[in-house]
Amino acid sequence: MNRPPLPSRILIPVANPLTAEELVRIGAGLMERKAGTMTVLGVVEVPEGTPLSEGATHARQARRLLQRVLDFAPEGVTIHPIVRVGRRAAEGVIEAATELDSDLIVFGWGGKPVAPRADGAVAVFSPTIDEVVRDAPCDIAVIKQGGGEMGRILVPVRGGPHAELALRFADSLARRSGGQLVALHIVPAGITAGIKAQTERALLSFVREHAEGRAEPLVVEAVNVRNAILREAENADVVVMGASAAPAANEGEAFLFGALPEAVATKSSKTVIVVKTREPIGEATFDQLARRAETLAAAERAANESRAVPLRVERWFGESNFHHREFGDLDRLVGLKERAGLTVSLVLPALNEAETIGAIVSRARRDLMERHRLIDELLVMDSDSTDDTRAIAESEGARVLVHQQVLTRYGSYHGKGEALWKSLYETSGDIVVWADTDVRNWHPRMVYGTIGPLIAEERIQYVKGYYRRPIVEGGILKEGGGGRVTELVARPLINLFYPELSGLIQPLSGEYAGRRSLLETIPFFTSYAVEIGHLIDVADRVGLEGLGQVDLERRIHRNQELEGLSRMSFVILQAVMKRVEERHKSRLLPEVGSTMKLPRSGGGKLGLEVIELADHERPPMVRIPEYLERRRAAGARTNGIVASDVMTDDRQMPSSESETEVVGG
Repeated sequence: MNRPPLPSRILIPVANPLTAEELVRIGAGLMERKAGTMTVLGVVEVPEGTPLSEGATHARQARRLLQRVLDFAPEGVTIHPIVRVGRRAAEGVIEAATELDSDLIVFGWGGKPVAPRADGAVAVFSPTIDEVVRDAPCDIAVIKQGGGEMGRILVPVRGGPHAELALRFADSLARRSGGQLVALHIVPAGITAGIKAQTERALLSFVREHAEGRAEPLVVEAVNVRNAILREAENADVVVMGASAAPAANEGEAFLFGALPEAVATKSSKTVIVVKTREPIGEATFDQLARRAETLAAAERAANESRAVPLRVERWFGESNFHHREFGDLDRLVGLKERAGLTVSLVLPALNEAETIGAIVSRARRDLMERHRLIDELLVMDSDSTDDTRAIAESEGARVLVHQQVLTRYGSYHGKGEALWKSLYETSGDIVVWADTDVRNWHPRMVYGTIGPLIAEERIQYVKGYYRRPIVEGGILKEGGGGRVTELVARPLINLFYPELSGLIQPLSGEYAGRRSLLETIPFFTSYAVEIGHLIDVADRVGLEGLGQVDLERRIHRNQELEGLSRMSFVILQAVMKRVEERHKSRLLPEVGSTMKLPRSGGGKLGLEVIELADHERPPMVRIPEYLERRRAAGARTNGIVASDVMTDDRQMPSSESETEVVGG
């Protein structure tokens, strides 16, 4: 018999993680195990008049609290914790359920309304639950938590789609827990034996149609249906009830599930689960659905038009702003990684970093590969250092390559972006994380903090680190003076041309990570512009919601002289102007200079030094035949490549004899 499947995507809004164990246990009992995912949701409410971005700190706290729920996961069940920021909790729940395409929302309820509704009326369950039940995009289960076992599960049934859902859920709980399922039907007192026998046969047929396991049909005569159910509930551990098919004439709109199930949920001392299915689709409703679809489409268009960029940025800042401490439990993070079947590659780009590379490689291997199997692959991609960088890195156990010796068919550029592009070819992890190697206070948080959001949240595709950046002046370390190119060049450009990215605190930071499935589809600038190019191109592909940023606290590194920063700024300006022209499909400037003139004076002479500073651009790695062949040989999937996308000659590539030098490493 073809029964409707159990829910495979369950969303559990959690107000207090410490009381979520029973919700998770019941949710797991209702879930389709073969392909099920369970998401626990925390919603941070930000009052009207306050920027949504101010919810960022509370969102971090909420995520840390939700981590405790992971301990409640039954064997074989993976829980994904997420946090949303909004004006009202109900809106956050509905948006998350829609975004995740949830089949079922599971609410916990204490047994009494906790607050009046906004209009002053008494809430049935709570203002949040009531609102979600009225507007839910999927099935709903509200659980009055009573604790205890599931030895005897009682299902009062009267027929209809809600009763069918209740019986399916109760049957699943009974089979998973090994409990006894009792299907109860109340009939009027004093009916004849024949009518009662006919009712018993109908109940048995109903049970066989909608339950897979064994169930005991029970027909009880009673004058008062509610009291009869409450009496039978005393002999049960759990009661599962479907909503009334339609409210009685005297119920009005006060009842969400109907007076009977709500009364049983309120008065019974046992765990009570009341369920409500989505509106069933009948032939007579297609015209109504068509009109409703048109109305919803118009409303969605209006909402999208009215949702200004600043509001999107504020919400993103609140929801996608992580802290490395959220992922500091490395055993837990490794467990999440392994359950998701992910592998991680750490790439350390280097150019003359003999002073710092040894300590970085040593600690990364010890803490992230040996003590905790978080990193599966560690590569030092050297840019032809002239000091002992390579020898030191190899002595500490790193795999070391010189980027000029990788993919030699396509020549090579000098520059950090070139090293990163070629490192994508030389690694295999599902997640690739890059971390700078000129850092004097390097800590594993530079890695686990950056990859943590990618492991914990499927929606996140690319993560940037940020931190406080002290500066050394006159041999003295001063707080807050770093990031000069960011503040004077990158941030103004982003706010002018890409305001959707204006919530990124350090768009040029050297610690970032992404999913290979995304990284292999975007181009790479070969030098200073690689970071700003990544952000623009990633946002174009996955939207702002696919980005995250993480607080890595404090980072001390080698500060460049002013002239070096000027060169960096020049290249970044070039790249942004190129992307702006591509976005608007027009040539905004007839000519963009590629040479920089630097005044020189001394010895009684004054002149200009002319330097060629043009950041080149490498194509997406999936257009490189050698990359596709390597991925195929490893049995990996690539991202929808067609023959016309693959480079079969050297067009747009320098030859090895015409290597172009771009300052930077």
